[in-house]
Amino acid sequence: MTLDDVFSATGLFAKAEPGYRPRPQQIEMARAVEAAIQGKKPLIAEAGTGTGKTYAYLIPALLSGGKVVVSTGTKPLQDQLFHRDLPKVRAVLNLPVTTALLKGRSNYVCHYHLERAQSDGRFARKEEVTQLHEIARFAKVSRDGDKSGCNKVPESSPVWLHATSTKENCLGGDCPYHQECFVMKARREALEADVVVVNHHLFFADLWLKGEGAGELLPRCNTVIFDEAHQLPEVASAFFGETVASGQLLELARDARAEALVSAKDFIHLPQAALDLEKTTRDLRLVFGPETLRLPQHQLSDNEAFHDALDELATRLNHLADLLSRQAERSEGLENCRRRAAELLAILRRWQDAESAETVHWIEVGSQGYQLNVTPLDIAKLFARQIDQERAWIFTSATLAMNGNFNHYAYEMGLWEADQAAWESPFAYKSQAVLYVPQGMPDPNSREYTAAVVEAALPLLKMSQGRAFLLFTSLRAMREAYDLLNARLPALGLKFPLLLQGEGSRSELLDRFRKLPNAVLVASQTFWEGIDVKGEQLQLVVIDKLPFAPPDDPVLSAKVDKINKAGRNAFIEYQLPRAAITLKQGAGRLIRDEHDKGVLMIADPRLVEKPYGKRIWQALPPMLRTREQSVVERFFAKVIGVGTKAAATVKPS
Repeated sequence: MTLDDVFSATGLFAKAEPGYRPRPQQIEMARAVEAAIQGKKPLIAEAGTGTGKTYAYLIPALLSGGKVVVSTGTKPLQDQLFHRDLPKVRAVLNLPVTTALLKGRSNYVCHYHLERAQSDGRFARKEEVTQLHEIARFAKVSRDGDKSGCNKVPESSPVWLHATSTKENCLGGDCPYHQECFVMKARREALEADVVVVNHHLFFADLWLKGEGAGELLPRCNTVIFDEAHQLPEVASAFFGETVASGQLLELARDARAEALVSAKDFIHLPQAALDLEKTTRDLRLVFGPETLRLPQHQLSDNEAFHDALDELATRLNHLADLLSRQAERSEGLENCRRRAAELLAILRRWQDAESAETVHWIEVGSQGYQLNVTPLDIAKLFARQIDQERAWIFTSATLAMNGNFNHYAYEMGLWEADQAAWESPFAYKSQAVLYVPQGMPDPNSREYTAAVVEAALPLLKMSQGRAFLLFTSLRAMREAYDLLNARLPALGLKFPLLLQGEGSRSELLDRFRKLPNAVLVASQTFWEGIDVKGEQLQLVVIDKLPFAPPDDPVLSAKVDKINKAGRNAFIEYQLPRAAITLKQGAGRLIRDEHDKGVLMIADPRLVEKPYGKRIWQALPPMLRTREQSVVERFFAKVIGVGTKAAATVKPS
């Protein structure tokens, strides 16, 4: 069977799907993927929205006959691939291909931790006790133990933390429930399947295990496909780095105390040491008050309170590790806690060492906890070591290149020898969409900027009758805009349902947006990608600023310094392409199929007034472009059919 047999106007897809039309971009990409698989080479491939890239890589991969691992960046795409796309392709090709969906261990019920949570009786709220009983009932009848199948307990419930395992607290082969383990069963199915769908985090976890001699997926596969590959640099940096999180320390203290009360009742020092660790872990967070921040290690050199608290934390962790080593042989659980304490202590001490030229040591303080991170500044060499000639490596996304240039991505990921190809979207953007940059906007860094964005968006919201995403580059701007819209929309007689990121999970908010007529969703970068709303329900996307990463970000700042010290231009090589790719992701929310129509408003004047902005402007889809509100009004009236001259009466206050 050839690709022409599948994709041609009289091929298998044409016979299976009424109205099917061959797309040259899709066929060309499929041939490029086929060549990479046959040649066991890496390929970087950008395919614009509507190309049909999923089928373009799945079909040659399945026809190749080898084992395939597909890694995605988001859970929705992972589920879509496994439950919709793979079954469809398998049916069209009529191939006896076996498939498996493999998730992280926190998605599966753990028999050991579930039993311990039931016996501990640690839940005070009746609702949590009821949920734990529901999970226990579910575990007895479920085939796969995937918590998404337990409909009576929300996936966000904190009870799941006590009924699932983590990499740290899993007992592995020492677990009394090892044979019945849902995670092990899922892994066995994945090893036997022809096609395995994972996510990027799980893939890199397996890659890490391979380095330890225990990885299972990668050595057995012929083709690795990364969809949403633009997310890989960030994920790879996290896995090639090291982290000690307050949550890990609190979980260790909780588990050590629980194991001591069961397996070392006569050793009274251990529960107290666990409580001491818990206290010092929380005390370190109190050093920073209510503030949330991200700081490099060197900016904390004069903070005596922080260093005193950190030293105390290291002392308490060391003490707990010592006590656990004396009692570890008494149970598998205590041995597991001993190993975790030793590993966390080693990372903590490495964090306390001075930064090197190759890493940045930094802290992220959130509202409830913190993370101490050691992040490599250059993952290219680390990742390039994994790219062997035993299999094909496909890296694909709708946003990888900047004006057809992949150099920044290839350089960051160490893919210097990879083939490169890009295909534009088949959508008729000039007739389907308008890109509007309003005139008279203030400096994006000024205090009044967000208010100006809202005022510029109000006439368009009236033209579109809601049905809009307003996407912001910061949570502060998002909340300010929401408050302004709450006041301004009713004052203008516009009674649109107003939704705010954080009022529910992302999936819940999207369901509400799709069901509520004329809804307006105000969100931050959580909604810039992985969101698919087709049809009339979304006809306006507003983006407040060019999405440059904050200049005070510790990792960004260190990378920029390193690139500049090497005599190169970090802004052009690194910051500008990243901003362009992120903006393309946000812009991509508007037109999702060939029948969609709408307006993209990017409020940032730098897009057209700065030389670098024009490079980003050129990287965006080829929509009809304007700075005149009247052009937008005519588009809504003539093309979409919802415009009204009354919209012109909405003027900035």
